[in-house]
Amino acid sequence: MPQLNPSPWFFIMLITWLTFSLIIQPKILSFVSTNPLSNKAPTTYNTTPWPWPWT
Repeated sequence: MPQLNPSPWFFIMLITWLTFSLIIQPKILSFVSTNPLSNKAPTTYNTTPWPWPWT
């Protein structure tokens, strides 16, 4: 069964991993985030517990 021979599949996996790590990933990481972080404090809401009828 040729699927059990790791020789060609290991080379394909290695080339794919190197392509992603050295070419594609830096291009993706160079994009600027469309939602920049803000210095605004998070809002907290005052909630009341639900009055369960069976307790």
